[in-house]
Parts: sequence; C-alpha cells; structure tokens
Amino acid sequence: MTAAAPGGRDRRPVVVTGLTAVLSLALAVLAARFGWLGPDVGRGDGFCEAARPGWVRQPANTWSNLGFVVAGLAVAWHASRPERLGGTLRAHPGYATAIAVLVVLLGPGSMAMHATQSELGGHLDLLSMFLLSGFAVAYGALRWWRRGPGTLAAVFAGAVGIGMAGHVRGGDVPVLGHLGNAVFAVQLWLAIGLEVALWRRGRRGAGPRQDVALGLASVGTLALAFAIWTTGKGGHAWCRPESLLQQHAVWHVLDAVAAYLLYRHYAAEDRG
Repeated sequence: MTAAAPGGRDRRPVVVTGLTAVLSLALAVLAARFGWLGPDVGRGDGFCEAARPGWVRQPANTWSNLGFVVAGLAVAWHASRPERLGGTLRAHPGYATAIAVLVVLLGPGSMAMHATQSELGGHLDLLSMFLLSGFAVAYGALRWWRRGPGTLAAVFAGAVGIGMAGHVRGGDVPVLGHLGNAVFAVQLWLAIGLEVALWRRGRRGAGPRQDVALGLASVGTLALAFAIWTTGKGGHAWCRPESLLQQHAVWHVLDAVAAYLLYRHYAAEDRG
C-alpha cells in the first residue's frame, strides 16, 4: 500500500485504525463473554449503574464506549486526506494514525472494566487512558522542544509508566476517587499547559500558530464531561442504578468528542 498522491486519499490511517478497532473490540467481547479477565471483583461498580446478570455487567457504561471507536475512526478518516494536516502532523502524518489508534483503544479498554468489573479489566481501563494522556503530553513536549520522534517516544513511555505506577500504588483522592484518576488529571492539565505555551509562542511569531477555537472546544467538552461524571457515582442524589441512561455513559461519549476535537486542534496547527 502506497501513500496518496497529492490531493488524493491515503488509505493507511483508515486501514490501520479499522483493523485496530475490529481486533480490539473482538478481543474485548470474547474476553468478557468467556471470562478471560477474571472474576467480578466490583471494579467500576462505584459508577452508579447496577450490575446486571450475564456477561455484560454494566450495559450502558459498556456500550457507550463505542463512542471512542467512532471518534478514532473519524480521526483516521480526516487524516486520510494529507492536505487537511498542518504543522507537525503534515511533516509526520504517522502521528495522526497513532492518535486515531489510541482513541479507538479507549473504547475496548474501558469496556473491559465495565463489562466484567474484573481486576484486570480495571487495569486495562486505566492503561487505555494513560496511553492517550501520555501521548498528549509527549506530543506537546515534542513541539515545544522542537525535537523528533525519539523525544515523543521517551516522554510517552515515561508518562504511561508514571501513570500506571500511580494507579497500581492506589489510594483514595478527594473528588477524583483514586490516585490513578488523579495522575490522569495531572497529565491532562500538563498537556493543556503545553498547548497554551505553544499558542503564546505562536502569537509572538516564534512558532507555528495554534487553533484556539478547537482547543477550547476540546477542553470545554472535557470540562462538561467531568461535571457530569461527578454526578454519576453511587450515592449521588442523581444516581439511578437501574436506569439505562447513565451519567458515566454520557461521560464516555463526551470524552470521545473531546478527543476528536483535540486531534482537530493538532491538525489545524499553522493552517491560518
């Protein structure tokens, strides 16, 4: 398979992301159906939805993760037209495919926990989150330092490693509930800080211009999602365990939108 000619469509992002979606979803479904991830230990049961009998314990919180798969495929479809990419993604279009793949993996990763409530499913859920937050930090650092793929790989590996170490260490944290969630939030704030720094540098004419509207739209969507997330915990006045409409499911869908908008912010860099 070859890259697209000028003005044509490059099929590689869609093919790679599509294969990732099919394989990861199939593995998640089979793992839940046949108990490959271990017994139900109640992981994720704090997110209001009552566990149902059968192999999908929390249906709303499980199937809403398909939003991430759709968002990742949308990223790949957009990235398949090279002329749509600006700045760093224009020079390194493989990064756009990486973003698409990581967004897709958020879906099966979270499904693994909500479908099974298993210990291993909980680890996969947090790992999928750190893969994306780690990339956001690494991609911001890469552009800030004006370095190459080696820097991206090193920062990415470090961020994911730190995130998983915090998750495994555990411990309660106010509002966010768990140390792993807190580390994830810190990484998101660090990524946002890097984007603000890059925007300020671009305003001074010392670097590529950043798209403010798309960046704000991504952060705003994420903030709305978090506000809804806080109401979707067990014991909250708005918690309805038997309802098919769950706040945590809405959190998943809005996070998928925020991830797609973040990619569009990256793709709009230096496009005027």
